[in-house]
Formats: sequence, structure tokens, C-alpha cells
Amino acid sequence: MAIETLALAEDAARKSLADVAYESIRDRLLMLDIKPGDLLNDDALSKSLGVGRTPVREALKRLELDRLVVTYPRRGTFATRVDVTDLSFISEIRAQLEPLAASRAARVASPAVRANLKDILTEVEAFDVSAASVVETLQLDSRVHHSIYAAAANPHLEDILIRYDNLATRIWCMVVDRLPDLSAHVHEHLNLLRAVIDGDEDSAADLARVHVSGFERAVREALFSA
Repeated sequence: MAIETLALAEDAARKSLADVAYESIRDRLLMLDIKPGDLLNDDALSKSLGVGRTPVREALKRLELDRLVVTYPRRGTFATRVDVTDLSFISEIRAQLEPLAASRAARVASPAVRANLKDILTEVEAFDVSAASVVETLQLDSRVHHSIYAAAANPHLEDILIRYDNLATRIWCMVVDRLPDLSAHVHEHLNLLRAVIDGDEDSAADLARVHVSGFERAVREALFSA
């Protein structure tokens, strides 16, 4: 029994380290600190994160499922590339699923979840885009979206949307310095959050759809104006 307990504890610790490695590498990929096409070296990542190679390898397997990295036999693991075609495919999926999540969240969110959304709404209202870093702005954007996905209370839908929101974030990072007004994008979240909190399914779906299409349009204009 003692041996089994020790094995379980070691397994939990290993999984925890894998989670830490996953989140750290994921954030570097999303913020383009690891650029599209870059080679990810197990040893270098292990040393920089202060964990063993096994957690790093487990993290890279998860990131491959997220389509953030790709592994080639005998060549290694690379950050996936980003192009305009990706934007079209990602936006097509988000335009269908973001409204679904928003309307479902408006319908099923518990009082506790709505209270949490109100806290995020207050945070967005107070957020000063002009004084914030790009990372802080992107983190707030993700927090809003991910909180709505969670409020929809469908773990399968949440997993899919987080994956595609992450891919959209990478594209955003490529052009963020060319986008004219991030404050408008950030503050679009206010009415979306209010609709979810108020239980207005139709408005929540419509606002989510407009938000996604506006994101695609702004990014496409920035890409083609370069």
C-alpha cells in the first residue's frame, strides 16, 4: 500500500510539472516569444523551466494536439506556422461556436458564475488599454473569452474554443502593433458580458458573432496593409 501511495504521489507531482511546463511553453508560443517555425529543444526548455525532460515532452505532446507545435520524425518539434489561410479557417469555426457558447452561458450560468462574470466586467471597465502592455491586453482578452466558455458548462465545447482562441491569439500577436485601436476591441467585451450576465441569449450570440467577425476584419486589414 505504501509503495502504491508513493507511486501515486510521484505521478501527481510529475503531472503537475507537466502542467507547469505546458502552460509556460504555451504562453511563449501564444506571445510569439517562440516564433512560428522555431525548433523547440527538449534540453533547452527543460533547463529554462527548471523541470525534467519528461514533463517537457508530455507538454509538447499536449501542445501538438492544440496545433501549436508539430513534430517531424528525425527532425524535431517546431512551432507551427501562421498564415492568412489559418485566419480564415479559425474564424469560420469561431463564428459558429463563439455565439453558441455565449448563448448557452446566458442560459445556464449559475448565480456564482454570473457573479464571477460581473467581477470580470468590472475589470474590463477599469482596464486602461493605453497604459497596458500587449501581454496584459491579450491576457485580459483571453480571460473574458475563457470565462464565457467555462460559463457555458460544456467541457467539450470549452476545450475546442480554448484551442481556437489560442490560435487566434497567435495571429493577433503578429499584427498587434499595426492595429489602430485596441481599446474598441477590448471594450466590445462589455456588452457581451452584460448580455451573458443578464441571461439574454440572443444578444449574447449576436455580440459574440460580431466580435469574432470584427477581429477577423481588423487582422486581415492589418495583414494586407503591411
